[in-house]
Amino acid sequence: MSFLFGRRPRTNTVDLPKQAREQISKLDGPGGAAKAEELAKTLGQMKFVLQGTQETESSPEQVYSLVTGMIQEDLLYLLAVNLYRLPFESRKDTQVIFSYVLRFRPPTASPKSEPIALSYVINNRPEVFVELCNGYDHKESATPAGTVLREVLKSDAAAAIILYDDPAREGPGAKGLTGIQPEAKQSGQGVFWKFFNWIDKGSFEVGADAFTTFRELLTKHKQIVAQYLSTNFDLFFDKYNNILVKSESYVTKRQSIKLLGEILLDRANYSVMTAYVDRGEHLKICMNLLRDERKMVQYEGFHVFKVFVANPHKSIAVQKILLINRERLLNFLKHFLEDRTEDEQFIDEREFLIKQIKNMPPTPVEPTQKPALLGSQSR
Repeated sequence: MSFLFGRRPRTNTVDLPKQAREQISKLDGPGGAAKAEELAKTLGQMKFVLQGTQETESSPEQVYSLVTGMIQEDLLYLLAVNLYRLPFESRKDTQVIFSYVLRFRPPTASPKSEPIALSYVINNRPEVFVELCNGYDHKESATPAGTVLREVLKSDAAAAIILYDDPAREGPGAKGLTGIQPEAKQSGQGVFWKFFNWIDKGSFEVGADAFTTFRELLTKHKQIVAQYLSTNFDLFFDKYNNILVKSESYVTKRQSIKLLGEILLDRANYSVMTAYVDRGEHLKICMNLLRDERKMVQYEGFHVFKVFVANPHKSIAVQKILLINRERLLNFLKHFLEDRTEDEQFIDEREFLIKQIKNMPPTPVEPTQKPALLGSQSR
């Protein structure tokens, strides 16, 4: 008679993960549509257990039971793999479920301890993170998967797992954190390298969300990323320059140039910056950006160009390019983005670069030491 008083029946949290697993396993069968409807109801119940309602608070005991049940049934992995197949509302529910489960700590746990499900995935089921990334393969799952990923990427360990995923290197038992070899170069077959094509070739929604996650990954985990970029310098910047910086998409091109400047001017990436500005081919790419027909591409390109010119210890290759083009560069920069009359910092930087190029010696000089960090020239 409880329904007469508007009460909800008590949810059996132990059975929900098992039900969801069974329903997912039968999505391809003859009764797939019916199972999808049942799965949607099950996911709705799970969301209710996790977040409660305005009238009913969630129970830590029920949440703990649900989280441990999901771990036992490998449900986080199954949901990540099948996320794109779920109806719209179910994808939203799954996003909420992931967010709650991966943040949950039992009431008795230390606030500084790792959430139990997140710890389990990091140490035992890192494939969950990889499959969340693969959510960008489908426009249906891109936004919910990306939202969960950016929550997950607050963890250094999760970021490292995504960066170092490499099917070409994994042997028996070598997965997740145990399979990471920071000094070993990547094959380019891991999930991280798929981001370049997701960003450039995906639909607008997929590309935009993938870039947001990509940027988060490369800017929030400074020491891990500095090591990673140093070890995989050639592979990374070959893809970055040829796919993103040269993208036919205006949005991708502009965002990528801006992010490149941020990466180079980050103090943690000192060795990466010095290696990048040593190469003449990188300077040529940058000089071409200055001549782009779109002013914001020119502007973002300028902030990368200044790293080359402001470097007091330019490589021979960079010096040769600047000297060969010195007169043209001086005339070009004199009138470069003249309409930015109220941008005093830009005007000062433009004048500084003109002075640096004008005062270069007539012939290349062998650099005597590594370049100083150019953080003072950042925006």
